[in-house]
Amino acid sequence: MKVDAPFENHHDVVRPDWIDHNGHMNVGFYVLAFDFATDAFLHWIGLDPQYREKQNVTTFALEGHITYQKEVREGDELAFSTQMLGYDEKRIHYFHRMYHQKERYLAATMECMSLHVSRATRRATPIEESTLKNFSKVLEAHKRLERPSEVGRIIGLNSGKTT
Repeated sequence: MKVDAPFENHHDVVRPDWIDHNGHMNVGFYVLAFDFATDAFLHWIGLDPQYREKQNVTTFALEGHITYQKEVREGDELAFSTQMLGYDEKRIHYFHRMYHQKERYLAATMECMSLHVSRATRRATPIEESTLKNFSKVLEAHKRLERPSEVGRIIGLNSGKTT
């Protein structure tokens, strides 16, 4: 397995039906675009369709946090970068960056946690040992990358009225 740090093998384009009344990509479609990037990343680290079928497993999203940096519009080409932040026997923690491909500005980020799940029981189940060895190689390479400043952010107001 070639270990890219970060993983940068997913691209997309902003589709016409992703545009809202403001003339830019609607917030809900950021989740969809990041989900496609998640599929590409999970496939690359070894949780591909063959593994899922053989092991009778899948992954579920546990948590996600998006930051919107700069708008994208219809027809804009997108490039995604993904960094593994950590894993254990049942979970994978990773971070996506969405870039405007031509202008190379950061459009959005998404921090994610996925759960490895048995299709039979619909409960968390351990990841196969050989696949965890792939994860170890990826994490070792990705640990050398700078930790994204958006990781672990909390939403709140520093000033103003709060409850």
